[in-house]
Amino acid sequence: MIKVGLIGCGFMGAMHANCYKNIDGVILGAVADVRREKAEELANGAEIFSDGLDLINNADVDVIDICLPTYLHAEYAIKAMEKVKYLFVEKPVALNIEQAKLMIEKSKETGCQVQVGQVIRFWDEYVELKKIIESGKYGKVVNANFRRISPTPTWGWQDWLLDARRSGGAAQDLHVHDTDYVLSVFGEPEKFTSIKNVIGEKNSYINTIMQYKDFVVGVEGTWGLPESYPFEATFRVVFEKATVENAGGKFICYTADGTSEIKIEKKELTGGYKGGNISDLGGYYNELVYFTDRIKSGEKIEKATLKDAAKSLEFVLKEIENA
Repeated sequence: MIKVGLIGCGFMGAMHANCYKNIDGVILGAVADVRREKAEELANGAEIFSDGLDLINNADVDVIDICLPTYLHAEYAIKAMEKVKYLFVEKPVALNIEQAKLMIEKSKETGCQVQVGQVIRFWDEYVELKKIIESGKYGKVVNANFRRISPTPTWGWQDWLLDARRSGGAAQDLHVHDTDYVLSVFGEPEKFTSIKNVIGEKNSYINTIMQYKDFVVGVEGTWGLPESYPFEATFRVVFEKATVENAGGKFICYTADGTSEIKIEKKELTGGYKGGNISDLGGYYNELVYFTDRIKSGEKIEKATLKDAAKSLEFVLKEIENA
């Protein structure tokens, strides 16, 4: 039985706790949060700690999962790597590239295998899209657009998400999902152009056009929308022989012969979740199944690695700087 030590019991911590409930051979062995009531909500018999460092030093756990605000990732991850051989850290990997490099160095020193929560690499529709692109069944990509728009994230502890000095703003926290996915599928572009709009410290909007050798990809992200505005994560990829679109809750392929819906079976998961802006736990479940499967088999983390996440962070920081 794999015993997980979960540090951070807010919105994302609750997501992860509910996913672990649905994975055989895995239990929460310990939870930590400065808000004891949050830790108690998720504990379900797990040992409760009021501080993540206390959990790292004293909890009887096999692996550690860090769901803390971004500016705390490096500090806790480096400590955790001295304790366990497998570590999960939420995205973005760190607040700046210097912190990410320290994490990489510590991983090399300790041999700790680290996976970062770049969950879109595991989200069913995006996984299927990658398969379609790589198959070449509809010819080459002509252009693509990835869009992630959200109401203002007011659910963060002490509004840390709204403080760009602690979160990096919408570009680093939200937009990094699609940037990471695009880099994982297409690699780095030959050149790119970004525009941004900053409201106070929020970095509320960013849009980047990436130029590849023979196609173009647009990536748009914002969280500067009213609370009543629904969250959307969509994409449209135009191929030589078809257009594939995921929007409005439908995954559709358009060809000269008509339209067809791309069916994906979703696993029914037990346990609820509160707050946030997603429609299901699927991608979070998939990434943690991969993580725990690697632990069970003693294999290296090869998807959403620390190096992958650092590369995506570096690119996003260039987008922000060059916008």
